Amino acid sequence: MMIWFVLAATAFSVGLLTILGLGDPKRRRAAGLHGGHGQPMRHLYVVGAIVPGVGIAYTGDAAMWLIWFGGCAVAGWIVALWLAQSGAAR
Repeated sequence: MMIWFVLAATAFSVGLLTILGLGDPKRRRAAGLHGGHGQPMRHLYVVGAIVPGVGIAYTGDAAMWLIWFGGCAVAGWIVALWLAQSGAAR
């Protein structure tokens, strides 16, 4: 039962990290794109991505927190590599 909670929390955080990466102003400038997210919106995405980890830490289950943290870290690197690849193709 708890594994579904940590998987959902990880998916939610990874989704917000992906949105954050897609709206990164430096990456968009380098690609010649305009727009993106403003600073308050980026801060909101960061807080939203961290909230599930705080909730998991509040449960006191260290294994669940490590799964969430490791999943977010690995997925963050994958998103960064994916965005770097799509920027190099232009």
